[in-house]
Amino acid sequence: MARLDQNQLKQHVSNKLSPIYVLAGDEPLAQSECLDVIRQAARKAGADERNSFIVERNFNWQQIGQFSQSLSLFSSLRILEIHIPSGKPGIDGSKALSDLAANPIPDTTTIIVLPALEREAKNSAWFNALQDNSTLIELKEISPNQLPQWLKSRLAAQNQTTDEASFAFIAHQVEGNLLAAHQEIQKLALLYPAGEISSEAVRESVLNVSRYDAFQLSEAVLAGDAARTTRILQGLQDEGEQAVAVMNPLMWVLRPLVRIKQAEARGENLMNAMTNARIYGDRQQLVKRALARLSLRQLEAALQKLCDIDKTAKGVMQGDAWLEISRLCFGLARVRNR
Repeated sequence: MARLDQNQLKQHVSNKLSPIYVLAGDEPLAQSECLDVIRQAARKAGADERNSFIVERNFNWQQIGQFSQSLSLFSSLRILEIHIPSGKPGIDGSKALSDLAANPIPDTTTIIVLPALEREAKNSAWFNALQDNSTLIELKEISPNQLPQWLKSRLAAQNQTTDEASFAFIAHQVEGNLLAAHQEIQKLALLYPAGEISSEAVRESVLNVSRYDAFQLSEAVLAGDAARTTRILQGLQDEGEQAVAVMNPLMWVLRPLVRIKQAEARGENLMNAMTNARIYGDRQQLVKRALARLSLRQLEAALQKLCDIDKTAKGVMQGDAWLEISRLCFGLARVRNR
């Protein structure tokens, strides 16, 4: 039906909503922002009810058919989200998605969220059916050399600006992580009025962080430093950090490791795989050590566990999200070289 750049999405939904949207890619900030744009447009159109399915192992795809046949309890328009973290719907899912593409659910805005897909998935019948009958938004990652300009445009949207050296400094500090970059830009909006921000003020803002942060936790886990992992976990809890704020950076760290491990299994060059996963400079040595310790099976299981912890943190599943995060991080950190 249509293929959009994410920057075109706001204009698109202001005209008319598509019955089906497909978000494909591993960039978490882009995914979050696109979801928000579609949800807000659907709510403005009168969709007061939102339903979400996360496709995991043994997911019952008949739930999608049951949803399509059920009546809304609150409004005539609905939002349906189908999250497929693995990008592999299976046999039943492939048929269900093909059927959904051919017969969109009436009075429903359906959003299908996928990771960056391998060539096999892109050539599959179910994905081709979605491409032909939906609005597809590929969530493209920002390369390191594009990041300063990206920061500049985001700061300009807040009616603020600074010098080029400051944009380069922020880009270096966040190491390509768009969500961290987005948070730094938002922080500048809270701290300073519209207009020019000095380089000294930018540096003070970016360097003024809490004693512990989730990115330090990720580094400790990758390094296999169980003692430091424990200290940071305790520090984050003591500072009142939310479990979700800790879980998301772990997800961003583990996903590239899974992609690199998969590339290794296909016989691809390790350095090329790390470059493709946006792992650069000193971080490559840290990732190499983690890859030497952790198997593909362990990494995939960790990602699956994070999905469960996410549901616990949001109240969908019972349990203690902080306890489960602590167990997962400590377990990964203490795995020795194989």
